[in-house]
Amino acid sequence: MKIQDLKIKKISVPLKTPFKTALRTVEKVEDVIVEIYTDTGNTGFGEAPPTGVITGDTAGAIMGAIEDHIKKAIVGMDIENFEAVIRKLNGCIIKNTSAKAAVDIALYDLYGQLYRAPLYKLLGGFRKEISTDITISVNDIEKMVKDSLDAVKRGYKTLKIKVGENSEKDLERMKAIRQAVGYDIDLRIDANQGWKPKEAVKVLRKMEDAELDLEFVEQPVIAQDIEGLKFVTDNVSIPVLADESMFSPRDALNILQKRAADMINIKLMKTGGIYNALKICSLAEIYGVECMIGCMLEAKVSVTAAVHLACAKSIITRIDLDGPVLCSEDPVSGGAVFNESKITLTDKPGLGIESINYK
Repeated sequence: MKIQDLKIKKISVPLKTPFKTALRTVEKVEDVIVEIYTDTGNTGFGEAPPTGVITGDTAGAIMGAIEDHIKKAIVGMDIENFEAVIRKLNGCIIKNTSAKAAVDIALYDLYGQLYRAPLYKLLGGFRKEISTDITISVNDIEKMVKDSLDAVKRGYKTLKIKVGENSEKDLERMKAIRQAVGYDIDLRIDANQGWKPKEAVKVLRKMEDAELDLEFVEQPVIAQDIEGLKFVTDNVSIPVLADESMFSPRDALNILQKRAADMINIKLMKTGGIYNALKICSLAEIYGVECMIGCMLEAKVSVTAAVHLACAKSIITRIDLDGPVLCSEDPVSGGAVFNESKITLTDKPGLGIESINYK
């Protein structure tokens, strides 16, 4: 199965409602799609969102990296020599993790097709079905309470609440949401780097005193401040999840060795795809630290890849893959089946993607 060509396309999918965090507001998903063609007639699909405030990758940068570097490096190689292809992908350009992720996902799709097996079975085969949380955007209290109650009515048992905009308001937001949804619903909070270390400790201790029963807090401080992240981890009882602080396996090792967080979040757009995500899973297993798998605002191709990884590995115990259900439409045929919080994989080879409607 030799790689004959690679083409870059784009999709644009409106969101049901604007997605608001401490870092940005987004109204539609505009992602780069990669299609890799082989001499056997197989096509591998990959996807990457431009998320400049997190990865630094714009749409132009993603497409340029693929067209000018990655495509030239891998066309002509054989999927049977998978390790060689992946190493070529990762070695042909530094950084550019989103571009690498899109191509990595397409290559793994072809890898599954080569052996006529769904990817999750080739990677470990731990399970076939998972449940995701759903994100509640940062807004005024009344809006966030309404959105939370709506999610619960739709069957979600876990809500991830965006905070970090204002620590005092964040406390009031969380009190109101907990009172509204009760204690049978799990609440996670994501500050998206919005607090300073001492501020984070202060507000999180207040949340502890208010008995909000939070499952964890995600990325309370700026990504580069690993010491600050560790300060928060050491000084609150609410578990701390590292997200933007962790891109590569080397980043993961640094956090794990320093015990700077209680858990780590894997996102394929930060790791550069499944290949490096698997290394992070192995490190987490060694240190006995559980992982969450998350996504940016992505459509179904790349999130399906994340679902396959989550279903393959038992060390991934928490799921934050709500991107497709936040979209107002689905241009992708095949792939994982999203039924609100329930996500199920089929037994189709690779990722199971059949086609994409580019309009």
